[in-house]
Amino acid sequence: MTSEPVQTYSEALDYLYSFINWEVERHVRYSPEAMTLERPRALLQALGNPHTRYPIIHITGTKGKGSVGAMCAAALQASGLKTALYSSPHLQDFRERFRVNNALIAPDEFVAVLNQMRPVLPTIPDITWFEVTTALAFQHFAEQAVDVAVIEVGLGGRLDATNVVTPVVSVITSLSYDHTHLLGDSLASIAREKAGIIKPNVPVVSAPQPDEALEVIESVAKERQAPVILVGRDWLYTARQTSQTGQAFATGPAGEPQIPYWTGLAGGHQALNGAVALAALAQVRRAGIPVTESGIREGLAQVDWPGRLERVADAPTVVLDAAHNGASAQWLNASLDMLFPQRPRVLVFGASADKDIHGMFEALLPGTDHLIASQAVHPRAMAPEEIETVARMAGYTGPIAQIADVASALSFAQRLAGPGGLVVVTGSLFIVGEVRTLFGLPPGHTRRTPHVIQEEQTPVGD
Repeated sequence: MTSEPVQTYSEALDYLYSFINWEVERHVRYSPEAMTLERPRALLQALGNPHTRYPIIHITGTKGKGSVGAMCAAALQASGLKTALYSSPHLQDFRERFRVNNALIAPDEFVAVLNQMRPVLPTIPDITWFEVTTALAFQHFAEQAVDVAVIEVGLGGRLDATNVVTPVVSVITSLSYDHTHLLGDSLASIAREKAGIIKPNVPVVSAPQPDEALEVIESVAKERQAPVILVGRDWLYTARQTSQTGQAFATGPAGEPQIPYWTGLAGGHQALNGAVALAALAQVRRAGIPVTESGIREGLAQVDWPGRLERVADAPTVVLDAAHNGASAQWLNASLDMLFPQRPRVLVFGASADKDIHGMFEALLPGTDHLIASQAVHPRAMAPEEIETVARMAGYTGPIAQIADVASALSFAQRLAGPGGLVVVTGSLFIVGEVRTLFGLPPGHTRRTPHVIQEEQTPVGD
């Protein structure tokens, strides 16, 4: 593998994808034998340890970690801080993974940072695609002189390449079953992997968890003398008004009055995510980083996070949601029933073969009038005929169409729904990303105008 500089963004991507990519090759066991923090540490040390040059919020979880990360980043940016956000996977454009003040990394900046890294990469045997990508993010953020970075775990936590950081706060969002073939088939084993991001004496904020998961998190935190702030016990919240344009909620430390907020992300579950974000930001503020109350309000209201109950068309209404496991599909179904009661409801569904498709169908199919089985352009995408088989096994008796091409599936769904119906596109980030591209939506950004419920905007001061 040559270390000669690449000249274009396309060449840079080709070079990056020449490394083993476990987002595609998921048969590789998530284990210390295959995944180790020594490789990313060696790479980052050769780069001058860029990840140590700014404070970090480190986030893992099964559901909601993207939304929590986006909320935190938006609040920090609105507080006047130059803010980085590293997330994965992307919806439409690889550059979505690397943001500074919500701007995607420029192609020429991507090329320049990768070229800085190229002489070092051949010296680290078996370095992986995600390890290189993560180091590239850390280096880019350092060169941009960010004030703070929000870093989302790629997979699990304990062995993830991002786990080289020592953050000001660790965050664990809602845990449920996902990647069970890699992380284990019990909530305790999944929690053990996620709790691997907990660092000695660094506070950890956790969403409410099933008992067996919480027991593991609190045990690991106790071993590492890390204070635990558990949402629902130490930090409370109440969901309030909800609409297609966002969610109102109130939140605050236990024993204190809950303060009302509004987030531009729709769905009752975003009240929980908002509470987790605010509990984390309280720890960031305690660490001396100037997060302002006005910045929190502005950031939550204007948070820009596509593919989460995102309404992209009318007549018929078309809603995109990146739900990709059984628990997130339950959240999606509850939100659809409340916010989008239009009929008929046509489900355009595509998912990766390693996902809990049966669990997603148990949540979504009872409310579905027509199912269209489709297939995103991704090596792990399940074939439409297999999706139909799973749907029938889940007890669905309604009509099913197999249309692999996503554009054709969307067009057929819109015709089936008619002007007054609802088309829901879900099952994976990949199919949601393809539909966003079909609608001409910009990568990484929504076209939503932030909406504020005036009665919820009680001034509380900075």
